Amino acid sequence: MKRTERVNNILKNFDKKSYRKDLIHWFKEEQRILPWRENQDPYRVWVSEIMLQQTRVDTVIPYFNHFMDKFPTPDALAQADEQEVLKAWEGLGYYSRARNLQNAVREVVSEYDGVVPADPEELGSLKGVGPYTRGAILSIAYDIPDPAVDGNVMRVLSRILRVEDDISKQSARKLFEELVKELISEEDPSSFNQGLMELGALVCTPKTPSCMLCPVQEHCRAFDEGVETELPVKASKKKQKKSPYLLLLVQNEKGEVLIEQRPDTGLLASLWQYPMVPLEDVGQEAVENWFYGEYGLKVKVGESVKRIKHVFSHLIWEMEVIKVTVKEGTLDHERATFIAPENMEDFPFPVSHQKAHPYINR
Repeated sequence: MKRTERVNNILKNFDKKSYRKDLIHWFKEEQRILPWRENQDPYRVWVSEIMLQQTRVDTVIPYFNHFMDKFPTPDALAQADEQEVLKAWEGLGYYSRARNLQNAVREVVSEYDGVVPADPEELGSLKGVGPYTRGAILSIAYDIPDPAVDGNVMRVLSRILRVEDDISKQSARKLFEELVKELISEEDPSSFNQGLMELGALVCTPKTPSCMLCPVQEHCRAFDEGVETELPVKASKKKQKKSPYLLLLVQNEKGEVLIEQRPDTGLLASLWQYPMVPLEDVGQEAVENWFYGEYGLKVKVGESVKRIKHVFSHLIWEMEVIKVTVKEGTLDHERATFIAPENMEDFPFPVSHQKAHPYINR
């Protein structure tokens, strides 16, 4: 069955006009007061949408306010040093978001005179601006009816329309984008898209939806048939790989701490960290020899002071924090440096390594 035909079948006998009206009315009455909703500035909308990917609203608010204070305009962000941007993002995770955002904003400044484009193709061609972010910016900032479909929206519409497609599949996302195109308000696409997002965040939550408080309950097929907790359908994720490490707090005779910058690409790119010994490749007894080979320093491994477990979407770091002192040698590692403990705040660290900061001798 063609997707258009499928969309028509799903929406058959569904009162689109009434659903639209009820959702928008509820959103205008009940929406949360959030800093990025103060106006329709497309740059603010863009920054907020990137920050909100994979991150809770309560966590994002102080980061957003701080980020906008530091980089209030596209020009300010475009001209900033990448390390300064990563420092402002420190703790939010998924750091490629920050790098992609800055690269895309630089393109906006150079190609569009600092004005975020309102053209769907131009906006969608920017680095890190996928269909969801594009739809959010166009609808919220420019009142252009464009679907903004993420996991929240797919969950809501899976229940409202009783769609049993696996939402982890790209084909399901395409289907929901087509459904939103049919449902979205032409007059107020901003409130419609934000209403769907807000409904998913506050009412139509993943495990225990608050159906009795739902403003569109009378339109919900899943509620009507008592299957709201069975939707959406989503295939289970692959099991995360566990990777054991020693995290080394290395200090020299001056009390300076050894830190290193991660590679420019890949996981946590360009952030700073303490040296990590991959225990899958190096035995505990060989750490001092391994360290000499990697860094050109002879060291003495001391006590274990903490265990840190950090969960990424695809793997888990299990790290034992070990204190280490330098005995002799000259540092020989192009991405590593010794710094005074009081200067730690100048360098962006991932959350996993920030947890080791208190164990530095100061």
